[in-house]
Amino acid sequence: MPRINLLPWREAERKERKLAFLIALATAAIAALVVAFGVRLVYTGLIGAQVRRNELLQAQIQVLNHQIGEINSLEKTKRKFLARMRIIEQLQRSRPQIVHIFDQIVRTVPPGLYLTEVTQKGAQIQFKGVAQSSTRVSDFMRNIDHSHWLANAELEVIQAGKGSPGSTFTLDAKVVSPKAGKKPRHGTGAARGGHGA
Repeated sequence: MPRINLLPWREAERKERKLAFLIALATAAIAALVVAFGVRLVYTGLIGAQVRRNELLQAQIQVLNHQIGEINSLEKTKRKFLARMRIIEQLQRSRPQIVHIFDQIVRTVPPGLYLTEVTQKGAQIQFKGVAQSSTRVSDFMRNIDHSHWLANAELEVIQAGKGSPGSTFTLDAKVVSPKAGKKPRHGTGAARGGHGA
């Protein structure tokens, strides 16, 4: 019976399998590298695009912040101008008021009373003077309450004079604006015999 030596054939087949395995392994490794490189390229592109979008957004935010700062500055300037305009309007409205107030003071001072000092702080006005009697001070207060530009007369102090006839007094009143539809009073029923300050 003839003998067949199968060792060389098996050795060749083993080498072919080993070669095929190495080729398959190398192919898989190359494929994995290609896939990994492709994924990295995709993610790098996405990250780059997002970075560019972020930079664009930051630039737009800086522009908007600058514009907001300008708007705030303009708002402050506007508020200052409006405040100045209100002050100017108040001065324009109150400019003729002092003339009317002095006119009313002259008209409200009764005979036998004269003023030594008139002080105004805002809407409050203070009178200091000398009267022949407390009745003259009462007449003065009554005239103020009937005045068109003065109201709420309140007596603070009245003192009998030392060595001189009459009494010194301090009296407070309030400056009021005339009501719409009312004609200004040109007289208070009292004669204008006193002397204004």
